[in-house]
Amino acid sequence: MNQTLFAQARELFPGGVNSPVRAFGAVGGTPRFITRAEGAHVWDADGVRRIDYVSSWGAIILGHADPGVVDVVRSAASLGTSYGAPTPAEIALAERIRAAIPSVERMRFTSSGTEAAMSAVRLARAHTGRTKILKFAGCYHGHIDALLTAAGSGVATMGLPGSAGVSPEATRDTLVAPYNDLGAVNELFDRYGDELAAVLVEPVAANMGLVLPAPGFLELLREQASAHEALLVFDEVITGFRVAPGGAQERYGVIPDLTCLGKVIGGGLPVGAFGGRADIMAQVAPDGPMYQAGTLSGNPLAMVAGAATLGRLTDRSVFDRLEQQTARLATGLAEAIDASPHAGRASVATLASLLTLFWTPQPPTSFAEAQAGDDEAFARFFHGLLDRGISLPPSPYEAWFVTLAHGEDEIEATLAAAGQALA
Repeated sequence: MNQTLFAQARELFPGGVNSPVRAFGAVGGTPRFITRAEGAHVWDADGVRRIDYVSSWGAIILGHADPGVVDVVRSAASLGTSYGAPTPAEIALAERIRAAIPSVERMRFTSSGTEAAMSAVRLARAHTGRTKILKFAGCYHGHIDALLTAAGSGVATMGLPGSAGVSPEATRDTLVAPYNDLGAVNELFDRYGDELAAVLVEPVAANMGLVLPAPGFLELLREQASAHEALLVFDEVITGFRVAPGGAQERYGVIPDLTCLGKVIGGGLPVGAFGGRADIMAQVAPDGPMYQAGTLSGNPLAMVAGAATLGRLTDRSVFDRLEQQTARLATGLAEAIDASPHAGRASVATLASLLTLFWTPQPPTSFAEAQAGDDEAFARFFHGLLDRGISLPPSPYEAWFVTLAHGEDEIEATLAAAGQALA
């Protein structure tokens, strides 16, 4: 049935999918069409159940079809699915976000992380009166023309340097530095500091696989941005409410001027948000001259799903449990590698409920190091686990996402399958 559906989909959608990485281009074979999900598991169109580490690319943190989230969405849907008007649910979710991330004094909801990043860049330019943006190779901020330069995630998976259809003018004001390269950051600020509107970064990179910030890297970005009156923008679409209740900025103690959010804050429904200091957000229409809008922004179903999700994440023990399960998985994978014929060829990077098994001797510290991995070995490993009931992101440049529904049974089953595949 999966093959039949894929053939039908290819007649309707480019590559047969509605987002490139789903096409299995990096691993080969036929994508599995998911028909339902519950807890830590998904079922495909052939009726095969698998333990899922895609987790809707990080949006699912409580587990699929969490009863509390399903109940509030069902109740909200019975009252109407969209109004195009303000709702109390927007206030409830925004208050939870601000309580967890104090730097987000005011915010604006969007329908996607891409919209959030696009709007944050526009706002930075409006606030500073400058045009240049500094980003980092391998960091992905959505499919925005100006930011599709040296992007990670799907762009890296497809082997594209950027994207066709993006004009040179669109990226003219985008500067790119290697992630974790403190010297390159200083050099670019020395040359362009007075022209920079913002530094935009994934504080923990998760679109070139999971790459952690080097000691002093985030602190340097904060120091240089402040010294040159540029804004520091954290793209926490993935890390927000996943690496800590207050995101990477809480975990590392570096506070940005603006923050982009998505994924977890929608509880599995389409959502994004950007926010930050009140004086900066005062530039956003209708209070200020920076225009941004969206018909489905603040959609009531996404708002209640997000509030129900974040309500569960206020308990610190929830994060402790997530970290413990992820650490157990990461340690077991490292042991399986060491016990396999591939010892010394693969490594595991992990933080909180994120991890990546890299086909590199050590976890990478930059996009260039991540690209040096053995993609063919990853593809074989991916299918080895898929055949054994484990669903991984179909790209070597993506993180695995652990949820509260991944219990000891799921972790043990995953490690057993990984050991067999590695052998």
